[in-house]
Amino acid sequence: MTRQSLMLIAAAGSVALLLGAYFFQALGWAPCTMCLWQRWPHGAAIIIGAIAVFVPLKILALLGTAAAATTAGLGAFHSGVELKWWDGPATCTNSDAGLSGLDAADLLPGGGDNSGLVLCDTLTPFFLGLTMANWNFLLSAGLALIWLAAAFRRA
Repeated sequence: MTRQSLMLIAAAGSVALLLGAYFFQALGWAPCTMCLWQRWPHGAAIIIGAIAVFVPLKILALLGTAAAATTAGLGAFHSGVELKWWDGPATCTNSDAGLSGLDAADLLPGGGDNSGLVLCDTLTPFFLGLTMANWNFLLSAGLALIWLAAAFRRA
C-alpha cells in the first residue's frame, strides 16, 4: 500500500467514527463534555487526510498520527474517569465541586438551565461491555498506527 492510500484509510476511519458518534447522538445518546473533546482530533485527521489526497507528505502522516493519538488519549482518559480510576473535570463529573450550586430540579430532565447535563463519569456500556470512550480509545489507537505506518512508508 502507498503512503497516500494508508492516509486515506486512516482518515476514512475518523470519518466513520465521527459519523457514528453523530448517528448515536441523533438516536438519543447525548454526549458529555469529554465525548465532545474526542471529536475534535477526528475532525483534524479528516482535514489532514483531505490534504493528503493532493500532497501525501510524511509530515501530514505524522500530523495525522498526532491527531489520532490525541483522541485515543482522550478516550483512554475518559475511560479511566468512567471507571473512577482518576478524577475527571469537575464540570462534568459527579464530584461535589462540579455540581455545587445545582439543586435537584437542575438535574431532572427539563429542570433548570442544565437540562442537557451528561456526566462524564457515568459508566454506560455500549457494545460488548465497552463504553463509547473505550471504543474510541481502541479504534483511534488503531488509526494512529495506520497513520504511523503511512509516515514510514515510501511515497
